[in-house]
Formats: sequence, structure tokens, C-alpha cells
Amino acid sequence: MSEPVRSRGQIRRLVLRSPESVVARCRDFCRVALTDWDWPGPPEATGLTAEERDLAIEDVLLVVSEAVTNACLHAGGPTELVIRLAPTEPRGTGAESDAAPGPAGDLRIEVSDRSSRIPGFRPRGAPGQPGGNGLIVIDRLARAWGSVPGEDGKSFWMEVATPVPAATRRTAAPRAAGRGASGPRRGDSPAPGSLGGPHGR
Repeated sequence: MSEPVRSRGQIRRLVLRSPESVVARCRDFCRVALTDWDWPGPPEATGLTAEERDLAIEDVLLVVSEAVTNACLHAGGPTELVIRLAPTEPRGTGAESDAAPGPAGDLRIEVSDRSSRIPGFRPRGAPGQPGGNGLIVIDRLARAWGSVPGEDGKSFWMEVATPVPAATRRTAAPRAAGRGASGPRRGDSPAPGSLGGPHGR
């Protein structure tokens, strides 16, 4: 296994040629990447408890599962999965930087398919019936999401912020009312390959 990377951007790419067990393969691929990158960072740097760290990783895997499942159900299946780790500023300089790694960066996950159909919320099914919740789950767990058209379809992207400890959130100043009130609505398309688009919570 490679050494954890916390100070420079990284990218992992998985080409998907078969629909067989595609959701499980994408989850496993992302789990390995997060492990290699030590995301979201060591406890001493993030302040996260072990439970908070595990939940943050499971949230990432859940949005991956939902996005890939949506591509299977509505877009003919995914063709590629990309996960990007945003670069972070190293803490200190020289030996001090090596000895005191900071939190890992934010994540951007992209699921490509051959459909030009733009994802959007749809009415929930009848109580007890499956379906209609995938994008709702993504909207709750991702900081931002949208799609970028391409020559052979589109790329559906999601951004997941490095988690903040619950203790820090409780002591922080109250956030402005309304998610994303100061920026464009979710689902708008930023420049391809950008991280930290305009749809911040």
C-alpha cells in the first residue's frame, strides 16, 4: 500500500466495461483510494472520533453507490469512475511539515455515462416502494453536485467536504439560513475538472 497522501492532489480512475457487480466494484475502488490517502486525515489533525471518521467514509461510499446505481437505472450504465483528492496546504515547513500532517483535502467524485439526460429530482414512489431517493441522498451528503456534458454522454459529479468534528460544529457560529442561498442552485455545471464549485452549502 502506498504512503498516505495529505498535502498534494491525487486522482484515481476506473474504466467500467462490464455491468457485473459494478456498484460493489466502484465502492471497493473508492475505499482503497480513501485508505491510501488516509482520508479524512489522522485523528490528531482532524479532531474526528473513530466513529465520525468511519461515518464520513461510509457517506462517501454511499454517494458513490447512489450515483452508480442511478447511472445503471437511467443512463445505460456507468462508463468511468473518477475520484479526486484536492490538494491541501502542508502544515509547517521541512521536517515540521512531515511530522505534523494536516487533514486530507476535499473529494470530487465523477461518474460518466453515455446518456445526455440531465439528472433531476423525481417524485418519490408510493410508501414502501423503492426508487426515487438516490438524488435526495446525494443532495444530503454531498456539498455540491451537478453534471458536465460530453461528446459521448455526460459526467455526473459530486463534491464531498472534509468532515468537521461534531464538537466543533456545536461551538461554531450559526450558519446563514438556507442551503446554498448565496450561490447558484445545485445541479448547475462548473468548469470541467474544477473542485470547490459554486454550489457550497
